[in-house]
Amino acid sequence: MAKKKSFVKDYMTKNVISVSPSTPTEEVIRIMKESNHNSYPVVNEDERLVGIVTSFDILLKDWADEVKDLMTTDLVVANEELSINDASRVMFRRGISRMPVINREGRLVGIITNTDMVRSHIERSTPNKVEYFKNTLEQLYGIKTTLKHMKVETEKLRPTQDRVYADELEGRIYELKRGLAEPAIVVKTGDRWILVDGHHRSVASKELGCKEVDSYVIDLGRDIRLGMERTADEAGIKTFEDIEIIDDDQHPLIALTETIKDQQNKED
Repeated sequence: MAKKKSFVKDYMTKNVISVSPSTPTEEVIRIMKESNHNSYPVVNEDERLVGIVTSFDILLKDWADEVKDLMTTDLVVANEELSINDASRVMFRRGISRMPVINREGRLVGIITNTDMVRSHIERSTPNKVEYFKNTLEQLYGIKTTLKHMKVETEKLRPTQDRVYADELEGRIYELKRGLAEPAIVVKTGDRWILVDGHHRSVASKELGCKEVDSYVIDLGRDIRLGMERTADEAGIKTFEDIEIIDDDQHPLIALTETIKDQQNKED
């Protein structure tokens, strides 16, 4: 599968809170408290980017009543057509965590952050797994498969895993609500849609009431009963209702990333 090139415009945050050069500093502090962000692009009356004001500007510089006397004007900005890889390199080399994004007319159209970069990395890592699984199926069954990126009705998916972890499920729900669209991996064999990878995100989608799951579908082009189908049959797994949600144990990923608060609770 050819790798799709991703651009800043695919991952940037578009609904950006901006301020003007004449915005009172007190107003910026109020916005910070309400939005929980710590920096804001500054635009003029033509929506052209003229600076950025951050919490550091307010804390470390001499007090000023208006943004224009605090804002930073030496900016690193991204064009919305810049590739996500090139944007990552720029941010890494310049040691910055966010870049305002402008269009060809110099008007602010979004902002790209470290969080957006992490999200793009997660979403783009899935195709490698798809390609590996596709090649494995073709070698195993001596066939040529086809691959599509498409939506699959949640009710059509046949799960093959008997359990999911409550903590990881909560994380997947968080990601879906915030637009992280990491596709599941599905095999189409005969008239069956076998869920191979993505049980947590599929269960999360179902709990959120989503009728479809974004998926990479490997179509075998014929009816072959997969080994994982037989295993699922033996375990009595046919629908999502047959999946147990484990809440007395941690998902291995979560277990590796406990917080300082978790550590303190253990010590207490």
